Amino acid sequence: MSSYFTDLAQQYIDGEWRPGTGSWDIIDFNPYDDEKLASITIATVDEVDQAYKAAARVQREWAGTNPYVRRAVFEKALRLVEEREQEITELIVAELGGTRLKAAFELHLVKEFLRESVHLTLSPQGTILPSPGDGKENRVYRVPVGVVGVISPFNFPFLLSVKSVAPALALGNGVVLKPHQNTPIAGGTLVAKIFEDAGLPAGLLNVVVTDIAEIGDAFIEHPVPKVISFTGSDKVGRHVATVCASHFKRAVLELGGNSALVVLDDADLDYAVDAAVFSRFVHQGQVCMAANRVLVDRSVAEEFTEKFVTKVKSLKSGDPRDPQTVIGPVINSTQAAAVAAVVEQALAEGATALVRGARRDNLVEPSVLTGVPADSPLLRQEVFGPVAFLVPFDGEEEAVRIVNDTPYGLSGAVHTADIERGVAFARRIDTGMFHVNDGTVHDEPRVPFGGEKHSGIGRLNGETTVDAFTTLKWISVQHGRSGFPF
Repeated sequence: MSSYFTDLAQQYIDGEWRPGTGSWDIIDFNPYDDEKLASITIATVDEVDQAYKAAARVQREWAGTNPYVRRAVFEKALRLVEEREQEITELIVAELGGTRLKAAFELHLVKEFLRESVHLTLSPQGTILPSPGDGKENRVYRVPVGVVGVISPFNFPFLLSVKSVAPALALGNGVVLKPHQNTPIAGGTLVAKIFEDAGLPAGLLNVVVTDIAEIGDAFIEHPVPKVISFTGSDKVGRHVATVCASHFKRAVLELGGNSALVVLDDADLDYAVDAAVFSRFVHQGQVCMAANRVLVDRSVAEEFTEKFVTKVKSLKSGDPRDPQTVIGPVINSTQAAAVAAVVEQALAEGATALVRGARRDNLVEPSVLTGVPADSPLLRQEVFGPVAFLVPFDGEEEAVRIVNDTPYGLSGAVHTADIERGVAFARRIDTGMFHVNDGTVHDEPRVPFGGEKHSGIGRLNGETTVDAFTTLKWISVQHGRSGFPF
């Protein structure tokens, strides 16, 4: 077992590693074999308060630090991730049930976002704007918001913590991070350890491992954080947004999806199959951008379906430690039961299983279903597991209608031999992101990432991250003398 599970199974508050003082422990299990990895006594409301106050105290000096000095911290953090890549891979495999392929994918993106954070330290720039008043100079400063609260999920915990934490710190903020209870190390204390070893000032970044059963809404309601960055389900996101609004906080919400990959009549079917299988089954389908629905023009549906089913049947399920494994376990038994229930519901509604995967504890093999009724709620909800719905359509108009017939609007993809046809199709879809001749699962450090409808509020990455974690301050200077009416 990795030493991370013994060394990092603590709270990280005000630069100190210490146990929480809550009344119970969070037990960190390996979802594949149920091995107990760590036990962490949860943080209390008082410890959340200590964490936020520490971040606020240290942030003032950090914001005034030369950005070239701040940059060195992120350069070292990147080097540390590169040096510790093997250990972190083993951690992801054990704590998440992630395959080695998934761990490599996640680590690649973590390094890309750390590289971007190196540049973000030098990014904020002010402007001077003209004034209708004689002798007046309008200066607009871009300044840190102060302290950011980050709540990260279990599916890509290292990446989705770093994706908010690193830019927020690079832009001069303090941060308090609350990782998901199922991934407290990869999504929480690992991030703290990397930045501690990189030389980040003690107290600037804090990690509280806790649960709403212990702290309620204290993490969101606390007066210190000005922005809450939340990644998770739309149900919880709605609550986070409501609480933030009632306390005049900014919420950045990266929520669920029900993405569609669309295969038009002129698509390269072999390539579209590869894209669709990856888009649906990467990390067991536990990806917000995953292609829940695979829409295929009826004229090519038979050929596509045959190729798709053949490829899905070839995916190896099992121990994520095996480099050949493509489908590992879902995160816990609740999720496994939910995925199995989706398949049962679809079959009860009249669907046909072209592939029906078995369930063994948390290991749920892939299923491919067709004939799900058009009015089924299953086609409109997020399914966080290895279940694909194949949906035929007749012509682009029907395809657009089906794709948009969901409360979500995160990602999607379309396959066609005509790129401009694909772009025209993409522009008609109500999503924050859409990809032509590619998969649905993409993230890049400089492009605006986020969704429409129930898939979130706001964007991250690149300039949109600067907007998310800074604010603007207008300072005017009167070089002459103003005239006043009295």
